[in-house]
Amino acid sequence: MTEGRIVKISGPLVVAEGMAGAKMYDVVRVGHKRLIGEIIELRGDRASIQVYEETSGLGPGEPVTSTGQPLSVELGPGLIRSIFDGIQRPLDAIMTMSGDYVARGIEIPGLDHSKKWRFVPKAKVGDRVVAGDVLGTVQESEIVEHRVMVPPGVPAGVLKEIAPAEATVDDVIAKIECDGRLVEVTMLQRWPVRLARPYREKLAPVAPMVTGQRVIDTFFPIAKGGTACIPGPFGSGKTVIQHQLSKWSDAEIIVFIGCGERGNEMTDVLIEFPELTDPTTGKPLMERTVLVANTSNMPVAAREASIYTGITIAEYYRDMGYTVALMADSTSRWAEALREISGRLEEMPGEEGYPAYLGSRASEFYERAGRVICLGGDGREGSLSAVGAVSPPGGDLSEPVTQATLRIVKVFWGLDDRLAARKHFPAINWLISYSLYAERLADYLKENIGRDFPDLREEAMSILQQEAELLEIVRLVGIDALSPKQRMTLETAKSLREDFLYQSAFHEIDTYCSMKKQYRLLRVILLFHHTADKALEAGAPLDAILELPVRQAIARARFIPEDRLDDFGDIEARIKAEMPR
Repeated sequence: MTEGRIVKISGPLVVAEGMAGAKMYDVVRVGHKRLIGEIIELRGDRASIQVYEETSGLGPGEPVTSTGQPLSVELGPGLIRSIFDGIQRPLDAIMTMSGDYVARGIEIPGLDHSKKWRFVPKAKVGDRVVAGDVLGTVQESEIVEHRVMVPPGVPAGVLKEIAPAEATVDDVIAKIECDGRLVEVTMLQRWPVRLARPYREKLAPVAPMVTGQRVIDTFFPIAKGGTACIPGPFGSGKTVIQHQLSKWSDAEIIVFIGCGERGNEMTDVLIEFPELTDPTTGKPLMERTVLVANTSNMPVAAREASIYTGITIAEYYRDMGYTVALMADSTSRWAEALREISGRLEEMPGEEGYPAYLGSRASEFYERAGRVICLGGDGREGSLSAVGAVSPPGGDLSEPVTQATLRIVKVFWGLDDRLAARKHFPAINWLISYSLYAERLADYLKENIGRDFPDLREEAMSILQQEAELLEIVRLVGIDALSPKQRMTLETAKSLREDFLYQSAFHEIDTYCSMKKQYRLLRVILLFHHTADKALEAGAPLDAILELPVRQAIARARFIPEDRLDDFGDIEARIKAEMPR
């Protein structure tokens, strides 16, 4: 154990000397109050430490003690339904111990070490097991079955002891004979947050993560195991979109990281999430959710650690074979924490004062997402999808954090404050957003949804782009300059915007739209466009087409319940019957 003395304090940065035996990223205890910190720079026997707690009251000469271990999280039963701070201290337990405010220097484990869990073995004595093999299960919540695995790094061996038990996370639940020695396995694993958890093989994304949001699933889809970012100015709906994805996406586990967000906004999350109902099971959404809350008034250094804490927990459930979705809100606050610490270290600043390694740190985070073959001999597959919100100052998408993120992620949902001002939600601008997964997912859509779904998507995007060009002409010379066919294109684009892209998060039916329904709705809108074009070519007047009663049915089609999709066939029949010939 290395012990030094404080020689300099600069906000969350503390410099200690006499730390020659310490290592990079070791966790240390700082001062008489034993504040928790992490070594981020070593120069000779001097260590620069970012402290995860308020440093007021610290003075030079106070002791600094290294634990010799990197910042790690506790992984095991009890993560689901928990609300942690940025370094995995459970906030409900802290409130019980110290009241409404986090007491400095408080030491509390991430998991409840006294609670007993019912362990049900799945392996049996005599089985040959390797790292990642499932030894047994624990019913962690009403929804989630926790799979207790052989920890990474344990050599292959023969299972010598395993039995049903009421056990704490510290109790030995199995013994494995490895190379002549007996390895005891508990339900608790500790893992360094900055180190990605291992897997056997990384796979290409082939299936979409269905979110139930039409503008996302149809136009800018994200694959299971994919990465996406949601940049947008204040009030454009970033947090609401992430709430919708948390509730309606077909991920089995949700990890939500509130990284440096306003306290009242994070409070809304903490109040709303326990009240939300999981639409798949009818149980509370918290039964499959882990929350990491690090608000803007909490120490800035803990903000930097919070996203690593969250993604390590997400990787742990991915390793069990689950489909996991991670929401980080927002990575801009995380980058600001990097900038502040970098400035106090007196490092050479990059663009707008951000450190030169901003891009590589962002890459390290997003690259931990993916679809993988997990460790173990059963070949189970898990995936981790990462969605990060970005809050560019003034909505400027050319600022460094947004640009560094866009170089890494494959989906860009660009939010537009002008759409938000017009109450068009989700306020994703279809002219600037993109998804690099769209082509890769086309085969899945053809096989599982509709053979012509990718073609309909391309045509709809083309119509929306034509609308932008035609509106420029209208602004210059008026709508009378357009031909009837061009005016019909504008009407179809309006229908796509108002009847397809617009979606109410507060409407009982419209809040979620299955892929099948999205396909049928898009097909109806474009069928009307095709038949109208043919009618115009045959000499039918545009006004007569626009006054057809079936247009009202198309406008109301997004409210058709999921169990009545055959109603779309009736609308298609009406279009063909009512259209002038």
